[in-house]
Amino acid sequence: MAWDDRRDTVRIEKSIQRLRHFVPTEGYYVAFSGGKDSIVLLDLVRRSGVKHDAHYSVTTIDPPELVRFIRREYPDVVWDRPEKPFLRKLETKGFPMRQNRWCCELYKENGGNGRMVVTGIRWDESHNRSQRRMLESCHGGGYKSKNKSFLHPIIDWPTDEVWAYIKVRGLAYCELYDQGWSRIGCLFCPMARQRERIHHAERYPRMRDAFIKSFERLYAMRKAHGSSSVDRWASGQEMFWWWVAEDAKHEAHERECPGLGLW
Repeated sequence: MAWDDRRDTVRIEKSIQRLRHFVPTEGYYVAFSGGKDSIVLLDLVRRSGVKHDAHYSVTTIDPPELVRFIRREYPDVVWDRPEKPFLRKLETKGFPMRQNRWCCELYKENGGNGRMVVTGIRWDESHNRSQRRMLESCHGGGYKSKNKSFLHPIIDWPTDEVWAYIKVRGLAYCELYDQGWSRIGCLFCPMARQRERIHHAERYPRMRDAFIKSFERLYAMRKAHGSSSVDRWASGQEMFWWWVAEDAKHEAHERECPGLGLW
C-alpha cells in the first residue's frame, strides 16, 4: 500500500492522541524488542512527548544481528536482564514446547509490574491478537500478573503501513528484515515453523552448539534421577534435533507467541 498523506496522517495522529490521553503520572513503560512494530511504537511515543522509559527484555537467545542493532541504534533503551540465562534455565526446567511456553513469561513478560505497559501489538498480526483491545487491565497470575495495564496504540495499523511509516520517517531497522525474515524474535522459538528453526541451526552454529550442550546436561540430569521423560531419545543431542524438527512439524493454527512487542 502506498503512503497516503491524509489517511496516514490521521492514523498517526490518532495513535499519538491515544498516548497523550492515557499517560499515567509516572509515565509509560515501553516494551521495546527492536522489531518493526516496536520501532514505530517508540518513535510515536517520542513524537507524542509523553513521559516514558523504554525497556528491552534480554532473552539471551535473540539473533546477534538484532542485539547489535538495538545496542547501536537505541543506546537509551534500558536492558532488563534475567536472573539466569535462558539455556541455564532450560537445563533444570526442561525445553519449552508449543503448549508449554514458559519462556515468554520468564523472559519477555516480567517487566513493567505495576505500570502501564505500551506495546506494539496489532490486530493484523494474528487471529488471537485481533481479539485484543486497545486498552487492557490485567490482574492475577500468569504473564498478566502484578496489576499491569496495557496500551496498544498501533493496534489497528496494517503491516504495510508500519513499513510505510518506517520508510517515510527514515527509521533504521534490523538487517534481518532485508534478508527475508518477516518476524524477528528468539532463536528456536517453539512457535516458529520447522524450516525457520532448522535455518536458525544452520545460520547460528555457535548458538546451536550452546543449545545442544544444554540439552545434553538436561538429558544427563534426568537420566541420573531416573526420569523416564527422556527415554525416547538416545542422547541430549538427539533430543535437541527432535525439538528443532519434530516438535515444530505440526504447525499451530495460530503462530502466536504471547510475548509483548516481540515482532
